[in-house]
Amino acid sequence: MLQRKGIWISLLVFILLIVGTGTYIIVQQDYSMVEQHIEIQTPQGKLTGTLSLPENESGKLGLVLFIHGDGPIDSTHSDGYKPLWERLASIGYASLSLDKRGIGGSEGNWLNQSIDDRVVEAEQAIAWAKEQPMIDGSKIGVWGASQAGWVIPKLAGKENLAFSILVSPAINWLRQGEYNTRSQMAKDGFSAAEIQAQVDYDNKINDVLKRHGSYEEYIRLARQGEEQMNKDRWNFVSKNFTVDATEDLHNFKTPVLLLLGEDDVNVDIKDTERAYRQEVKPSYLLHEKIFQNTEHSMLPTSIAGSEWRMGLRFLFAPRSITTAGYMDEIEQFLSKLAL
Repeated sequence: MLQRKGIWISLLVFILLIVGTGTYIIVQQDYSMVEQHIEIQTPQGKLTGTLSLPENESGKLGLVLFIHGDGPIDSTHSDGYKPLWERLASIGYASLSLDKRGIGGSEGNWLNQSIDDRVVEAEQAIAWAKEQPMIDGSKIGVWGASQAGWVIPKLAGKENLAFSILVSPAINWLRQGEYNTRSQMAKDGFSAAEIQAQVDYDNKINDVLKRHGSYEEYIRLARQGEEQMNKDRWNFVSKNFTVDATEDLHNFKTPVLLLLGEDDVNVDIKDTERAYRQEVKPSYLLHEKIFQNTEHSMLPTSIAGSEWRMGLRFLFAPRSITTAGYMDEIEQFLSKLAL
C-alpha cells in the first residue's frame, strides 16, 4: 500500500513538474507587444511581413525596419527577432520586418535578387510605413545584420533615414568569403596548408564568376564530394559577388550604430571597423561597440554552434539569448536620439 502511494506521489510530482515547465515556457514566449500581419503590393509581387507595435500606445511611433542577412528568412527570423521587438516596443518604437521573397506569403524568389533589388524592396517598405497613421515618417530607421551591410549604406543614399543600426556587416564580398574560409577552418583545426589549398580552390571558382562563366562551368570545376551550390544559389552569387560597401558608407548623414562580435568567424571585424571609421563622416555620426565572447549573430560564443544549447536558451530565456548588453546598446542609442 505504501509502495503504491509512493508511486502515485512520484507521478503527481512528475506531472506538476511538466505542467510547471510548460507554463514557464509559455510565459517566456509571451511578448509585451502587438503583432500584425501585413501585406505590401509591389510591381515585383506581393510582400508579406509583420508589424510589431507597443501595447496601448496612443501617439506617433518611430519605426525600425529590419533588413535580413543571407538565407531564406521569414519576417520573425523564426521568432528570433521578437525579444528585440519587445525591447523596441518598450521605448515607443514599432518594428517592421518582411518575409523574404518566396518565404511565407511573399511572392518571388529571394535568390533572384541583387543587392540593388533589396534596396528597392526596403524603399517600398518605408513608403508603406509612411502611409500608416500610427507611424512618424520622420523617425524611420533601419536595423540590419550581416548581408544587410551592403543594403543599408545604399539605402541611406536614397532615403532620409533617422538612424541606422548595423550588426556584423562586411565590407567586401570576396574578402569576406576568404576571411570566413580561413577563420572557420583554423577554428576547426585544419593545417595552414589545408587552409591555403581551400582558398586556392575558392579563387578558381571566383575566376569563373569574374569572367561571367556558366553554372555548368562551375559544376565541372567543383570538387566531387564537396557541397555544391545549386543553380539558384550560383545565380545569386553571380549577381552579388562584386559588392563592396566602402563608397556607399559616404551616404550616411544620420547616426550609425555599429555592433560587432570579437569572435566573429564570418566577418573580419577589423576590416569593417576600419572602413566605417574612415568613411563615415563626420565621425561623430558613428557609434560602435565590440562585444567580447560574441560571434556573428550576436550570440554568446559559449552557446553559438550548439543547437541544443541555443534551443534551451531560447525556450527558457529568450530575452537573454543574445550577448549581454546587445539590446541595451540599441536602447541607449535610440533613447539618445530622442533627447
